[in-house]
Amino acid sequence: MNRHTIAVLVNDQPGVLQRVSGLFGRRGFNIESITVGQSEEAGLSRMVIVTLGDEHLLEQIEKQLYKLIDVIKVVNLSSNPMVARELALIKIKAEPSVRPEIMGLVETFRASVVDIGNSSLMIQVVGDTDKIDAMIELIKPYGIRELSRTGVTAMIRGNV
Repeated sequence: MNRHTIAVLVNDQPGVLQRVSGLFGRRGFNIESITVGQSEEAGLSRMVIVTLGDEHLLEQIEKQLYKLIDVIKVVNLSSNPMVARELALIKIKAEPSVRPEIMGLVETFRASVVDIGNSSLMIQVVGDTDKIDAMIELIKPYGIRELSRTGVTAMIRGNV
């Protein structure tokens, strides 16, 4: 199974996200990640959806999406060179004695500390999914108190 990243340009209307996610659920397609936000055109939103499956599944998803009235355009981003990013906020246990070690990890991943508490740190890390996963694995031994991830957002590289 391959990971597919697709961008869906939709009308910015109430209920569109529900209809798109409902379509995936009814057809038995899993959504690994979904992000939605304004697009470059007023009145339109861009959804970036990551799903797992073969080429046949991707073709079925595209056909089903185009059947929805509010869907304007569907693009398979993963079939082109693309830039994909995700953001994670990670709150960890961090007594002052272990903070230098943690700061070394933060610097290595080009992450940043965005909040400091008496016994905790909140780290912000931005990058592709593998980078976020690697950061989480390395920070786990310190004790993750809370974790929030945005999901993937992506665009095709270059002038396309």
